[in-house]
Amino acid sequence: MASDRKICVGMIAGAHGVRGLVRLRSFTEDPGSIINYGTLTDESGKQKFDFALKSSLNDHFIAAIEGVTDREAAEELRGTKLFVARSRLPKIRKGEYYEADLVGLKAQNKKGKAFGTVLAVHNYGAGPFLEIGMTKRDSFMLPFTDACVPDVDVGEGRILIEPPTGWLDEKKSKPKPQVNA
Repeated sequence: MASDRKICVGMIAGAHGVRGLVRLRSFTEDPGSIINYGTLTDESGKQKFDFALKSSLNDHFIAAIEGVTDREAAEELRGTKLFVARSRLPKIRKGEYYEADLVGLKAQNKKGKAFGTVLAVHNYGAGPFLEIGMTKRDSFMLPFTDACVPDVDVGEGRILIEPPTGWLDEKKSKPKPQVNA
């Protein structure tokens, strides 16, 4: 794992008002902690952003960005993803993982059969799922639970998976409906 790798911690969702304020979405566990990272950058690292939170709304913050003073400048930043160096993230406890550290890990079962890599981590409210495959087209989702993913070794770049019986079976053709005469 490269500690200088950039991790996306938020996004500028658009302008707010006419004085250069922006709507800021935080992707951190504690949304307000996004401000604790100090200067954030765009994905390239060329643009730097220093924020001051002004208020919070339902799912975002209203923030001022140093040097942005009008709506047009704020609107130009819409959709800009905000990054921080991986090394600046808080240390985690054993058994905890940053989603970004899971993406790219090789997935295999106990017998050594390879299933591709972790392509993404999704959480739609029922707990995290790993999207695993060679490509998005051939991928499958697997619950990120101790039963389905009994071992994660970020240092070695792999996870051990145990999909439930039948989870990866090929789709069987549906039986033809019977017509009774």
